[in-house]
Amino acid sequence: MLAIRENNFRVENQAQANRRSEDLRVLVMAPTGRDASLICQLLRREGIACSEFDSWSCLLSNLRVGAGSIIITEEALTPDIVGTLSQVIRDQPTWSDFPVLLLTLAGAVTLSSLRRRELQKPLGNVLLLERPIRPETLVSTVQSALRARKRQYQLRDQLQQQAEAENALRKSEKLAVAGRMAASIAHEINNPLESVTNLIYLSSTSERMADIKTFLATAEREIARVSAITAHTLRFHREPAGPVPVKVAELLDSVLTLFHSRLCQANIAVKKECGTVTPILGLEGELRQLFANLVGNALDAMGKGGTLTLRLRNVVSNNGHGAGVRVTVADTGHGIAPEMKPKLFEPFFTTKGQTGTGLGLWISSEIVQKHKGSIRVRSSVRPQRSGTVFSVFLPASS
Repeated sequence: MLAIRENNFRVENQAQANRRSEDLRVLVMAPTGRDASLICQLLRREGIACSEFDSWSCLLSNLRVGAGSIIITEEALTPDIVGTLSQVIRDQPTWSDFPVLLLTLAGAVTLSSLRRRELQKPLGNVLLLERPIRPETLVSTVQSALRARKRQYQLRDQLQQQAEAENALRKSEKLAVAGRMAASIAHEINNPLESVTNLIYLSSTSERMADIKTFLATAEREIARVSAITAHTLRFHREPAGPVPVKVAELLDSVLTLFHSRLCQANIAVKKECGTVTPILGLEGELRQLFANLVGNALDAMGKGGTLTLRLRNVVSNNGHGAGVRVTVADTGHGIAPEMKPKLFEPFFTTKGQTGTGLGLWISSEIVQKHKGSIRVRSSVRPQRSGTVFSVFLPASS
């Protein structure tokens, strides 16, 4: 087993080394004369990997795989080639600023040379080298371009590491949400099951048929309640492959079902103002996580007693998103200090001390952005008028 792991490690390292070698290759296109072969000979003597091409299609295929720079002679460029090459360069990731070394024709500035310069603009990061060029100048320019390209790859690696770290945080927060919901669901199911147990006992010991029927009818209602909780739980974690029409009012009801016992124990009143709204296109599981986060935070802020208000209505956004649904989650809790509000949606920032992960609102914000919506917060810490209001806009089609 150890030998297999070591072999896999060596294979992976070799693959990474091969990719790095391809990433820093210089692609040379000089279709007339011996320029291409002479340039490649010069670069190889300096330890620079390079490849010579006599076909644009082959060069572009290699460029898509990976390269450090390209060297092109000016006469090889045509409007069609510039259009195709510039499109390949534009299609690269945002971290990339691909260096193009263009060997130009010597001579005075003419109308023809100005037209050629205008033709080259779409290529972006172009370094002009006038022929005849000294070998040491060419080598120095290529080395400079490759150093810049290495820095771009470092930025790429940092962005990739950041993306992987953020993905790990999202997964950890989903597990935390699942753990919290599991505890809540266990409590929700335990209460009706205890009632059913007592009702069955009463039915078995009672001698009056009317009482037995009443006990059994009540037990049936409690079992139906367990069934409803189970159905809501399954919808909470079952995610379709892509966006589907989502009825937000039903989604909010399923979230409240999961928090039912906690709301009762904390003596928190629920005020719903839900008119008839249009379904939106979205990821139901993620939207349910969003509103579970907001409702859970509201309950944490209120502690014992208070009012949770949920409002739902059709709106037309004034920020260019068009028609959609606005969901408001308001509480009468302790509020959020003004100096804390700018940091609310940052990862690891929490107002709950040791009991908070600092990821809930960050994940919520990302879910809203993923659905091309917006989220706003208002809060007051004034005595007798404290509380927080989260307002979420979700467009009808993401």
